[in-house]
Amino acid sequence: MTRYFIEVQYKGTAFHGSQIQGQQVTVQGELNKALSLFLRRPVETLGASRTDEGVHALCNYYHTDLDISLDRKVLYNLNALLPAALSVKNIYTSADPAANARFGAIRRRYRYRIYFKKDPFLYERALSFPYAIDRDILNHTAAMLLEYTDFETFSKRNAQTKTFKCTLYRSEWEAVGDELHFVVEGNRFLRGMVRALVGTQLRAARGKFSLDDFRQIIESRDCSRADFSVPGFGLYLEQITYPEGLLLPLP
Repeated sequence: MTRYFIEVQYKGTAFHGSQIQGQQVTVQGELNKALSLFLRRPVETLGASRTDEGVHALCNYYHTDLDISLDRKVLYNLNALLPAALSVKNIYTSADPAANARFGAIRRRYRYRIYFKKDPFLYERALSFPYAIDRDILNHTAAMLLEYTDFETFSKRNAQTKTFKCTLYRSEWEAVGDELHFVVEGNRFLRGMVRALVGTQLRAARGKFSLDDFRQIIESRDCSRADFSVPGFGLYLEQITYPEGLLLPLP
C-alpha cells in the first residue's frame, strides 16, 4: 500500500468549500469522484487545509492510500475528469507511509487581496474596497500579530479545535501593483482566522478604533470583537510546506 499526496489548485467560487458536505459540490467531493472513476474503485481522500466557500487555493493537498503504482500520466487523465475550476498540479508518494496531509504540514501561507478602483477582471478574485485607509496602521497591526500565539479572538464559534495556539512566521501587508495584499504564514490556522485578521485590521485602518484597542481585541479572546465579514473570494491558500524529503515525485 502506498500513500499518495495529491497537490491541487482551484477557483473557490465554483465550490461550496473544500471539504465534503452532503450532496453539495466541493473540492474534495469532485477529487474523490474523479479518482474513483479513473481507478474504477471507491477512493477517499483527506485534505491538508479546509477552505471555506469562495476561498481559492493555489496549493492544497489531499492524501490517499492505494495498492497500485501511479506515474505522471495520471495527471492528464485526472484533469480530463475534473471540472474546469479544479486541477491536479502534482502527485507525490510519501516517504513516510503514515504521514498525514493535514497534521504533517509544518507551514501554511495565505494571501488576502484587496483593490480600490472598480475592476471587472478582479470581480470575485479580490475584495473591492473603495475606502480611505491608513496603511501605516495596517503595518502596525500586522507586526503586532507576530507578538501573539493565542488567536481565540479570531476563531469562529464552535470551532472543533483543542487549542487556539498558533505560531505566525510572517504577517505583513504588501503593495502589489494597484492592489494591497495581506500575507500571513504560520504553522496552523483556526476556522475563519485569516478573514477575521483582515477584517479587523481594515477596521482599525479606517479609524474605527485605535492600535491600543486592536491589542485589547487580540487579548480579549472574544470572537464577537473581531470582524469576520470580508468575503472568502479575496482569500488564497498560497502554499503548504512539508518536511524536506517527505514528498517524492512520481516517475
